Amino acid sequence: MMALKQELLKPIWHAFISLDVDNSGQVSKSQLKVLSHNLCTLLNVPIDPVSLEEHFRDDSEGPVSNQGYMCYLNKFILDKVQGDFNKVEFYKMCWTLCAKKNLTKNKLCISEDDAFKIWTIFNYLSEDKYPLVIVPEEIEYLLKKLTEAMGGGWQQAVFEDYKIGLHDKQDGLSVWEFIELIGSGQFSKGMDNTTVSMAINEVFNELVLDILKQGYLWKKGHRRKNWTERWFVLKPNVLTYYVREDLKDKKGDIILDANCCVESLTDKDGKKCLFLVKCLEKTYEISASDKKKKQEWIQAIQTVVNLGRLGLPPPHKEARQKRKALRQKLLAEQKELEQKMKALQTANETKQQELEAVRKQLEEAAARAAAEEKKRLQTHDELQERYQLELQQEQLIRQQMEEQVAQKSSELEQYLKRVRELEDMYLQLQAALDDEKQARQDEETARLLQAQLLEEEAAKRAMLEKLHVEQEMAIKITEAEKKQLEDIRETKEKALEEAMRQLEQLEKERILALQQYQEVSKNLEIAAKKTRSWKDKVAHHEGLIRLIQPGSSNTGVITNWGPSTFTQGELQQREKMWQEKKNAIAE
Repeated sequence: MMALKQELLKPIWHAFISLDVDNSGQVSKSQLKVLSHNLCTLLNVPIDPVSLEEHFRDDSEGPVSNQGYMCYLNKFILDKVQGDFNKVEFYKMCWTLCAKKNLTKNKLCISEDDAFKIWTIFNYLSEDKYPLVIVPEEIEYLLKKLTEAMGGGWQQAVFEDYKIGLHDKQDGLSVWEFIELIGSGQFSKGMDNTTVSMAINEVFNELVLDILKQGYLWKKGHRRKNWTERWFVLKPNVLTYYVREDLKDKKGDIILDANCCVESLTDKDGKKCLFLVKCLEKTYEISASDKKKKQEWIQAIQTVVNLGRLGLPPPHKEARQKRKALRQKLLAEQKELEQKMKALQTANETKQQELEAVRKQLEEAAARAAAEEKKRLQTHDELQERYQLELQQEQLIRQQMEEQVAQKSSELEQYLKRVRELEDMYLQLQAALDDEKQARQDEETARLLQAQLLEEEAAKRAMLEKLHVEQEMAIKITEAEKKQLEDIRETKEKALEEAMRQLEQLEKERILALQQYQEVSKNLEIAAKKTRSWKDKVAHHEGLIRLIQPGSSNTGVITNWGPSTFTQGELQQREKMWQEKKNAIAE
């Protein structure tokens, strides 16, 4: 609610300051009456005739000043606004009141309608303080958007040159200076008026009317199931569609809340580039003209739904809030820096005062030092004369002392010579003592080493004797074991020879048995051939035919020797038992 009130106050402020004033600088009550009545009408606020007449009666009292009218405006108009009003009509009414006196048409290369849109954009981007101005950062932002909408390249160097001239206006540009800047064509050179107008309209739709995207799409009907082309307008929480782009004949709204989603569809019913907008109650089938527009619409609608779920404002409003927060942060840092600079300046001034006081003290000290220097020079002269006398006396004494020193020096040299001789003798004695001490230490070390070697030799000798005894015992044990092993080896060789003889005997018996088996097999084959030939002869000569006789239903098995004594079932049972025994042996 506060944001809406702040948004409405800016155009009303332009309208209010454009009203005629009398000699005392106050606005007539009749003009305020008309303004208030128009505001209530356009903002869909019920008019209270009693309060209107009460505040604007014909006496000399009443809210005719800016502060007095603001109280009435807030209490009886702005606090009652619900948001269900036509923004453009409201802006145009305020624009009409202020443009008559302030707009200079002959210097502009844009239409009055474009100037109105720039005026509205200024109100959106201007700072929330009065009188309203737009700062250089917002000017740069808008110029970049216009250049982007025109399809041109942003000329940063040109803007930097222009920005240097803005330093004279520290607060920024007023709305009329801003309109003159856009209308001068300084930042739209090479663009025709139609392109500039379309760019202004595109930025106006986005920043002022919150239109995130608009264009023609095909929509499938819910009842008749036919496809109709509509002009769609996407706003932060709703997708509205009209018959045409003049927005006069509205056909419906698609509320984009947290329950909505958008999905891509495959081509069908002769329509391409389809997508769905699913809401809680309805689902809308929509077709775009090409794949690029389809993807742009899907992305834009999904962005609006996601922003609604997260409770975030539209991208341009969020960007404006970030820019404003950044400016406030920079302003706070600048103020903090200014405070620090003031503190440093104060400290500098304090230091300057302290330095001035120190300089004065130094001048006084220099004067005192000059007086003391003069006094010191006088004293120095007196001391110099006294020093000359003392120097002469000192030279006499020095000559006497030098003679004494020469005598003492000769005596000292002889003494030092004797001392050096004693030192040499002492060093030789010390070296002899060190040699003797080292020799004794070497002798002691050799003696200890010899004792240690004797002990080790005794220990090794005892160990060798022990090993000799153990070796003799081991030799005796080894000889007994060797004899025993020799007996075992002879026994095993005899057993092996006996086994070899038995194996040779078995081999001979196996060969003999194999020969017998081959002879028996050969005789059996001959007998079988004879039997088959005799049976064939008998069957051929006698023509025997076996008659089916009554008997057991289980037919016996016929072998090459005649009928067997077991049936086919018994044969299978025996084969099964034989197979099980074979498997058991294999396992």
